Amino acid sequence: MQQEFKIGNGSLGLHRAIVEQAPEAIIFAGRDGAIRLWNRGAETVFGHTADEALGQSLDIIIPERLRRAHWDGFNHAISTGQQKYVNRVLTTRSMHKNGTKLYVDLSFALVRDEAGAVVGALAVGRDCTARYLADGALRARLNELEEKAKGGVEENRESTA
Repeated sequence: MQQEFKIGNGSLGLHRAIVEQAPEAIIFAGRDGAIRLWNRGAETVFGHTADEALGQSLDIIIPERLRRAHWDGFNHAISTGQQKYVNRVLTTRSMHKNGTKLYVDLSFALVRDEAGAVVGALAVGRDCTARYLADGALRARLNELEEKAKGGVEENRESTA
């Protein structure tokens, strides 16, 4: 069911306006893996305009070393109608148009037609690179402090023996 409402002088469907204006990247790829929907959030996260991305393979945002695993999973989900990551957010590597490596939080869904046939896959995501790198630095610092603490315990044992 789609409700119509006015935006400016024109009329846009509510669903279309939400997708287009969402700050998160919203991407839909057909069964062939070609991008069919690319919103403003996707433009911001990945750097490609909708004109550049539409019709292209998802490979434009998948690092080369991850493509085989991606396509194996994508093709399996499309052909069987079953997803590996249901109701989960997956942090994965991606890439920006300028070549910068990104970490992206993504959730996935299969999109079905009225008859229940899978017509493609949807991904909704956001750039989490800064958080992921900060968490990694924090984990590294914690490990360093734990090692120092272990060393201090060993020194104490030796001096009291």
